[in-house]
Amino acid sequence: MPVALLVLAFLAGAAVSLGTSYVLVTRLERIGGRLGMSEALLGMVAALAADAPEITAAVTALATHQQKVGAGVIIGSNVFNLAALLGLGAVVAGSIAMHRRVVLLGGVVGIWIAVACLVTVLGWLAPAAGLIAVLAVLLPYLFVLAAGHARLQRMAVTRRWEAWLADAVAEEEQELEEVIHPRHGRGRDVAVAAAALVVVVAASVTMERAASLLGTRFAVPEIVTGGVVLAAVTSLPNAVAAVYLAAKGRGAAMLSTTLNSNALNVTAGLLIPATITGLGPPSPHSELIAVWYLVMTVASLGFAYRDSGVRRATGALIIGAYLVFLGSLLATAHSAFPDPRLTVIPLVVVAVGAGVGLARRPPRNGRHEGAPR
Repeated sequence: MPVALLVLAFLAGAAVSLGTSYVLVTRLERIGGRLGMSEALLGMVAALAADAPEITAAVTALATHQQKVGAGVIIGSNVFNLAALLGLGAVVAGSIAMHRRVVLLGGVVGIWIAVACLVTVLGWLAPAAGLIAVLAVLLPYLFVLAAGHARLQRMAVTRRWEAWLADAVAEEEQELEEVIHPRHGRGRDVAVAAAALVVVVAASVTMERAASLLGTRFAVPEIVTGGVVLAAVTSLPNAVAAVYLAAKGRGAAMLSTTLNSNALNVTAGLLIPATITGLGPPSPHSELIAVWYLVMTVASLGFAYRDSGVRRATGALIIGAYLVFLGSLLATAHSAFPDPRLTVIPLVVVAVGAGVGLARRPPRNGRHEGAPR
């Protein structure tokens, strides 16, 4: 197929997939509102719908035995989400205030999933075992979100944990209710959502196939096609939404959106299809992306918890870390055995820098837990 047609197919697939995913998000939110879902669970549903392009692209790549592209799309998208949603959102807003309970509740799940992703990519766990490890934490988390504040207060749990979980969910819903105002869905919303899902899947498959063929044509490494190009393109709607909400002073929901999106990416876009098709032998480049995903997740959550939010300086640090990651990946993408000086040293520098930043005394005007936003 001519290069011009491949480029056109890629651009058209990306535009249709990303545009239709917005329709899918809004319709699923309406359906969820009609079913009485809590704001926190609606946020998870919205994240799943917004992730449809990258999940579909990753599944398509894994199904065609392009493991580097598939793993790269998902894990690369997660790293990009941290930089674009939390980092850029904080830079635009100046600071994003968050409740510490929300950071801790979502952070425990987010770090667990990042660790499970890493050990699976390293080959220490089979994809099926990695999936079980993720579901062991993700399913209880979804149950807590679905239960909502009122139901959690009535649960027969120890008083301390009952109160803590109920408050954490209430605070997360308080942050999400600023950005989620679904109308009650009707029968036509179900039909529109189903049609939108079909369009998103078809367009995303077209986008992934065109990108892979273009990468092959121009000798672009698979890890760059997946971990950089497709990862960034499929995550653009989330990035645009983050900047818009941050500019409007509604950036507090970005942490939940980021963590939920990353959790669903790993589960639905990587581990479930990999359980069926396999991940292939461990790849140094996939391992590199997975390590960066874990380090940036831990560092971002560490600052968010310490400062009860994400400040502009922290946002700039997250963006800077992503640029270092990008440089490291591009510098080593053509090598089957990357030079440790181009992989380990940049990672250590960022990790040490984040550790030093976290060890410093937090700003005096930081918002404490439970403080009004």
